Amino acid sequence: MRLNQNTLLLGKKVVLVPYTSEHVPSRYHEWMKSEELQRLTASEPLTLEQEYAMQCSWQEDADKCTFIVLDAEKWQAQPGATEESCMVGDVNLFLTDLEDLTLGEIEVMIAEPSCRGKGLGTEAVLAMLSYGGDPQTDSE
Repeated sequence: MRLNQNTLLLGKKVVLVPYTSEHVPSRYHEWMKSEELQRLTASEPLTLEQEYAMQCSWQEDADKCTFIVLDAEKWQAQPGATEESCMVGDVNLFLTDLEDLTLGEIEVMIAEPSCRGKGLGTEAVLAMLSYGGDPQTDSE
């Protein structure tokens, strides 16, 4: 969804940034090679080229909004830190009825095992709920 292409959502524990092609080779593709993550997310293994195509489709599709979840502490503590070095997962909003933008579902994946159980997923979902429910977001 291009709607969020210039959006950064800053929380106490997480920073949400749009999922771009730069995220694919550095971390995302490596995460999705994990059999555990494939099982937990009902995903199939993809080649790097297929992962790029998937990222592109998610960016273009009107019914999906995806942010990469960054560890806010790491991102803010290291001046010049790249998004890729701070990535911990992703959060997605799926609109289930484009005629009624109040209907949808949210999914979160904290892919980095060391970052699980720390409330990052909870904060990412709450930020996405707030972003997705903002009337100004709907009208853009």
